[in-house]
Amino acid sequence: MIKSKIVLKKKPLKIYKNIHFFQDDDYYTDTFGLQWNEFIKTQIDNINHSNSYDRFFNETGLKNTQFRNKKVLEVGSGAGRFTNVLMKHTSAEVHSVDSSDSVFANLKNNIEYNKKRLNIYKATVYDLPFEEGQFDIVICFGVIQHTPNVKKTIDNLCKQVKPSGLIIVDFYPYNGFWTLISAKYILRPITKRLRYETVKSFYKKHIKKLIKIYYFFEKYKLNIFNRFIPIADISNTIPKNIGKELLEEMVLLDTIDIYTPKYDQPQKVKKIKSMIESNNFNILFAGKINYLNFTSTVVRGKKY
Repeated sequence: MIKSKIVLKKKPLKIYKNIHFFQDDDYYTDTFGLQWNEFIKTQIDNINHSNSYDRFFNETGLKNTQFRNKKVLEVGSGAGRFTNVLMKHTSAEVHSVDSSDSVFANLKNNIEYNKKRLNIYKATVYDLPFEEGQFDIVICFGVIQHTPNVKKTIDNLCKQVKPSGLIIVDFYPYNGFWTLISAKYILRPITKRLRYETVKSFYKKHIKKLIKIYYFFEKYKLNIFNRFIPIADISNTIPKNIGKELLEEMVLLDTIDIYTPKYDQPQKVKKIKSMIESNNFNILFAGKINYLNFTSTVVRGKKY
């Protein structure tokens, strides 16, 4: 581990290539470990897109200079897309946590920063290995809705923020009963019980056909029917002009990400806002952020 004033409350079970393991299994996150180690480079920014950079700085509302001399806790790193943004575009000291084997993907994607400004941990949000109140900024993107107890998740994240520090989270929004009337929530009771490989194999075989159907409905302004095609929302989640091959890979990844997680609990903005406020935070922003062709639902808070 790099020299840091961050204090751990317990010793890791083992250390491997600077990954500090605080748990042996993946609990409810095993599909994410499989997913991110297979699609290891798909969401990492490259010459074809800057999707992760755009999302990160739009959601945080911060400039790269505002991370100078900051200690950042990232919970739910996946393959390290936002870890990579933090490493490349800020000078922050980053402590990146995931409860799945995606920590190996994160290490591969950010190996050049290993043992410098980056520490990687395998640990659950319900038992984070740090003494409380040490981080200037805590970020948690793409995670909260996939945890079994959202209130407990928020509470544990808030405990890690130091006084005057920031918490920034995003999540799937709940916009009334219409949110649940879609192929995603109709089929998930079945697909989440299937083997990851079964779901992946099905979509690898049919993804091109499903994309064609999606674009057919979009072309003829019948977008409402796309809610009932078992595929990711291409128009609002996938970068434009990235080439056919990368498009198919991203859609495949996002679709698997929809149908395989054990938990998927969209949240009301006011509910997440209230949870964070109850942990002694002033809310700086709560709502939707529109950028490029994307929309994110974000809450930012500052601790008293």
